[in-house]
Amino acid sequence: MGVIDLDGLEVRLGNRIVLNGLTGTLQGQAIGLLGPNGAGKSTLINTLLGFHQPLRGTARVFDFDVRRDRAQIRQQIGYMPENDSFIGNMSGVRFVRYMAELAGLPRGEALERAHEALFYVGLGEVRYRKVSTYSLGMKQLIKLAQALAHGPKLLILDEPTNGLDPVARQRMIQVIKEIRKEGSIRLLISSHLLRDIDETCDEVLILKDGRIAALRNIEEERNSHRNFIEIETVGATEQFSARIRELGCECASFPGGRIKLVMPDHIEARDLYVIASDQGVQIRRMNQRRDSLEDIFLRAMDNEVGRPEHVSV
Repeated sequence: MGVIDLDGLEVRLGNRIVLNGLTGTLQGQAIGLLGPNGAGKSTLINTLLGFHQPLRGTARVFDFDVRRDRAQIRQQIGYMPENDSFIGNMSGVRFVRYMAELAGLPRGEALERAHEALFYVGLGEVRYRKVSTYSLGMKQLIKLAQALAHGPKLLILDEPTNGLDPVARQRMIQVIKEIRKEGSIRLLISSHLLRDIDETCDEVLILKDGRIAALRNIEEERNSHRNFIEIETVGATEQFSARIRELGCECASFPGGRIKLVMPDHIEARDLYVIASDQGVQIRRMNQRRDSLEDIFLRAMDNEVGRPEHVSV
């Protein structure tokens, strides 16, 4: 059993299938959710929260089924939405207490937890100010505080650094890292910023056109010794890339003559120069480095829809 188990999950909104046959197990301490606009990230989150009913298949959160156990799942989840959802004339502590009560805590305990959550995210000194007077960074932090106040087992963060300046962004990232390090709460973080996911997550789910394009353990990728090469060429054709693949390399082409590839241990750089010479291709630059989250993402976007790199970790 993972944190989230997807089993043939299909969700239709109107006449369009938005999630199409998602299957996989997410079990990281902090799981990143990536994908271009329209890939299905928000729909997946809303399905886990019980707002969308699956057409086929299902998903489970801590083994609770989204079809039949919505109340139990919501007790397990703290949700920080992308868009602001405040009652502006409430003070910070009153707002967080109110949200904790809605999550099921008694009034007294909700107030105590509200104070704790606001101090935890760094808003203790402004907790009696009206939320409408908060800066953008403070509003993001109070959204995080209300998601934490009732003590969830899974924290879903939707674009947590959206619109933040560098200082506020770093503050948010640091709080997320502290939550992850403490270890009692799992995280699912949706973001369009690869950097945010790279800094905070140990696993990533990448969606494309409503399907799983990749499901990878980032820590394993960082610790691997895959021979990752990036070359800049002049005159490269698909035939050149095909010859490289014949050597056993994983290969992806990009505009401007850039090619990224993973070479097996038995292949050396000079083998690439031999193929380039045969094909009349110039290799202008060659960089050797380990796989990055950006590379994982770009390869996932380059893959054919419905052919994920991995669907389990």
